[in-house]
Parts: sequence; structure tokens; C-alpha cells
Amino acid sequence: MIYSGDSKELLILEELDNINKDILFKSGDTDMTLLWNKGEEMKIMIDKVEYNLNKNDVVFLTEYHKIDSLDLDSVRFLRWNQSFFCPINHDNEVGSKGLLFFGATGVPIVNIIENEIKFLENYWENFSNEMSAKDNLQKDMLQSILKQILIFCARSLKKSANYDRLEKSQVDIIREFNFLVEGHFSKHHDVAFYASKLNKSPKTLSNLFALASNRPPISIIHDRIMLHARRQINYTNLSIKEIAYDLGYEDIQTFSRFFKNKEGVSPIQYREKLKLN
Repeated sequence: MIYSGDSKELLILEELDNINKDILFKSGDTDMTLLWNKGEEMKIMIDKVEYNLNKNDVVFLTEYHKIDSLDLDSVRFLRWNQSFFCPINHDNEVGSKGLLFFGATGVPIVNIIENEIKFLENYWENFSNEMSAKDNLQKDMLQSILKQILIFCARSLKKSANYDRLEKSQVDIIREFNFLVEGHFSKHHDVAFYASKLNKSPKTLSNLFALASNRPPISIIHDRIMLHARRQINYTNLSIKEIAYDLGYEDIQTFSRFFKNKEGVSPIQYREKLKLN
């Protein structure tokens, strides 16, 4: 089922299996994707990393994620472009920035617990019904249901990430940090830059992250740099020197030491391994 508006708004709602899954690989420049695994298991490779999803796991992707392969039984697929709805511009309504989308902490996977599945089922049924409505209120109704789904999933992710032990203002700082890293990781590699943007000291920021997880802010920054580095090596023909410069490293030696410390091999060795696979 497809909704398209007069201003290039697009929303797609489908049930996927191994026969029609190719639609997933045909994304646009501003597309956002929700995949809800309804089968017993699902294997998806994103940026050369394989993720195994259990039943009722929900994964969120943007145009920046490169899907390499997908093996599934049954998946509910929801995709929309930013012309239809932009979570960043409407963050005060859905609270998903830096959490479900455009965060630096990896691929967001939400596990829907058993007694809450019925809520997501109801949202999906409402979506399906509204996709067949053809009147001047359809877009507003579809946006409203999408907002409910995003709020529901953001709440679920906060619970599983131990954010429920934090105050709302503390969670907002973490979300904003993740969003800032996503936008500035290629030029700013130190916690102090992000702390200053948030009007906090680096120590305050580190203490806040320690309350929610065992990942300090510097680890999130470094992991985001590595993700981009691997993507560039995996999917482009850029030289290692060009990749280093693109990531804010003025000399290839510094970048190579950083990469090897994280990956266990140098960038050149990593590229050579890819060629052998």
C-alpha cells in the first residue's frame, strides 16, 4: 500500500517475505524505514555487520544505513520520506531524535515485550485501514498514527536502555549528544566539544552516561568514526588518505593507529581482507 501526496510525500506500508523483500533495497535520499519482525527470526546485514532479530524486534533505519543482505520469514515494513514526516523537525512531538533516528549509538533495535504487542498491532491495523481512505484528511490521519508508533517505540527503547531511571532532562541531554555526534563526528573527536554545545562539563557528561550505560561519551564518538571509516572502505574507492582527511585526520599515520587500535588491523589490511571475501 502506497500513499503519495501533492508535494512528493511518500509512505509505504507492506508485509514482506523473501519473495517481495527487494522493495527494501529501493530507498530514496530522505527515506526512513521501520522493520517489524513477525517471524521467528530475521537476519539483516547492515554496513557489513549482521544483526539477528527475534520475533517482535523493531529496527529503525535511515538513508545512511547500507543494507547488504536480508533473510526473513515475515516482516512488516513501513517507509516514509521526510517530506511526509520529519522526526527531527517534530522532535517535540515524538522525542525520537538521537534515539530512533540520527543517533551515534548504532542501529536502534527495539524489543516489544509480550504484553505491549497488542498496542503496536492496533497501530498497524489503523495504518492499514487509513491507507485505503481517500479524502483530504488522510495525510493528517496517517501522520498521527506514525507519531503514535514512534512515541511508543521511543518509550520502549528508553525502558530497555535503562533511561527510565533518569529524569527527562537527562535523557534529552543524552539524545542531543547522540544527535550532535552524528552531525559533527568527522571534525570533532573530543568530548569537550560536545559538552560545550550542551553547556555541560565533560565530567558531568561522562557521569550522566555512566548512570544509563557502560559506554562513555568518548566511546560513542570513536565508534561513530569507525562506522564511517568502515563504510568508506567497504563501499567506495577512496584512498585511505582521502578517508582519513574526510574524518578530520591531517595525517594518515594518526588515523591508521586509531583504526588498528579499534579494528585490530590497519585500514589497508582491512581493505585487503574485504577483497579476499
